[in-house]
Amino acid sequence: MENYNLKIGLNAQAITNVTEDNTALKFGSGSVKVFATPAMIGLMEKAAINTVDSLLPEGLATVGTHIDVSHLAATPLGMIIIAKAELIEIQGKKLKFKVEAFDEVEKIGEGFHLRYIIKLEDFLGRTNKKMENIKS
Repeated sequence: MENYNLKIGLNAQAITNVTEDNTALKFGSGSVKVFATPAMIGLMEKAAINTVDSLLPEGLATVGTHIDVSHLAATPLGMIIIAKAELIEIQGKKLKFKVEAFDEVEKIGEGFHLRYIIKLEDFLGRTNKKMENIKS
């Protein structure tokens, strides 16, 4: 498989503000109004998407398949979060990223994320075919 314009070292980021909508309380992942771990993971994935997806030809995209991260510190309402992703490994369709997240004071998360390059039409076709297996 081609690697298109992808190369080790590519990087990008994604930014959000901590609001009521992305707290642990809102996600149901905790009972405190601090930045939720699932929200941090989503922002890390968005940073990885921002790193490579725009470089792929039309009809291709990436999907996340694995994430291994630690949430290191809590972040209160009102702070800005920046997630960063760096492409560190390419094995055919498999892409590995180093991911980190920071609030305005410190690093709040770090780890690794795997994504695969997919043909969007084929992927959606297989996925939507699952509906045929549901019995009414």
